[in-house]
Amino acid sequence: MNSELIPTKLDALIVAPHPDDAELGMGGAMLVMLKAGLKIGILDLTNGEPTPFGSPEIRARETKAASDVLGVTWRHNLGLPNRSLEPTLDAREKLAGIFRQTKPRWIFAPYWHDAHPDHVAATQLVEAARFWSKLSKTEMPGEPYHPERIYNYYCVHLKMHANPNFVLDISQHWDKKLQSIQCYDSQFIQGREHLDPQFLEQIRDEAAYWGKSIGVKYGEPFTSREPLGMTDFGSLI
Repeated sequence: MNSELIPTKLDALIVAPHPDDAELGMGGAMLVMLKAGLKIGILDLTNGEPTPFGSPEIRARETKAASDVLGVTWRHNLGLPNRSLEPTLDAREKLAGIFRQTKPRWIFAPYWHDAHPDHVAATQLVEAARFWSKLSKTEMPGEPYHPERIYNYYCVHLKMHANPNFVLDISQHWDKKLQSIQCYDSQFIQGREHLDPQFLEQIRDEAAYWGKSIGVKYGEPFTSREPLGMTDFGSLI
């Protein structure tokens, strides 16, 4: 995983409001895509700090460790402000520039309804930047480019029952997804010892619930504002 050199072409770019959101929401899906030989990148919009047991330095170390577990092609932090993330014109231009340079076929963003304002703002920003990335006569880096599709993953702050368009089987990749989440010790282990069930057990139970919904052990839910197209039924479970 190289966080310095910007790849010229990604198959998928996962946009996360904070480090750890990508792993929580779709760590299994990233592993499925990587196993298929796809080039996967993660763009964290903020550093996620301050938090009770974290710091920018701690979160950077945890993020690198999680990225190494997953084996993602590229990861970068856009450096936007945590807790006050907004879909401003400046942020839109920065994100559109990343889209134009990495040219992802698919973009993954948080579900558009969420209890966390940063998550809602992140998806608004992604949708606006997707449009801006195709503009001509601009000083943004790269050539005009329009990603084919935005998919939405679900994050832990959602306070409503999800109604996904599809659920992906991640049964073969659950252990490694869990390992990537455990890298964020400052977020999910420290200070949570009193919880019953433990936070990581809750994440497992959610994955098992979605797996059961499609007849497998573990699953991850996804949705999209746009209709999903099919050419055949070969990939349906």
